[in-house]
Amino acid sequence: MVTVGQLMKQDLVTVDAGTSVVEAAKLMKACNVGSVLVAQKGRIVGIVTESDVVKKFVGAEKVPYFMPVEEIMSSPVVGIEERRPITEAADLMNKHRTRHLGVTKAGALIGVVSVRDFLQPVAVDEF
Repeated sequence: MVTVGQLMKQDLVTVDAGTSVVEAAKLMKACNVGSVLVAQKGRIVGIVTESDVVKKFVGAEKVPYFMPVEEIMSSPVVGIEERRPITEAADLMNKHRTRHLGVTKAGALIGVVSVRDFLQPVAVDEF
């Protein structure tokens, strides 16, 4: 069985609340990631994805350069325990209509898994 923990990205990319959407998008590009977590007072309060930027910022024709990430982030971050199977993660993504999940261990956020991560090659005998 392939678990969420085996496929997750552990290098969490975060921005502080109050960061502009444009700066968050630049950080996603620089770090080659599809999402950034939003932190406020040391706590993760949301997630901004490429899809959020396209649909809620660019697609909504938001003109001002400065729009804080809080205006387009998804909150709270939907999470899943690292030991859960990827099939459960896929079901959870489908249920919540999201492409990213926070990965937790003992209640603490330790990674992020996206639908793209499900495309990683895995051994057939692990299923």
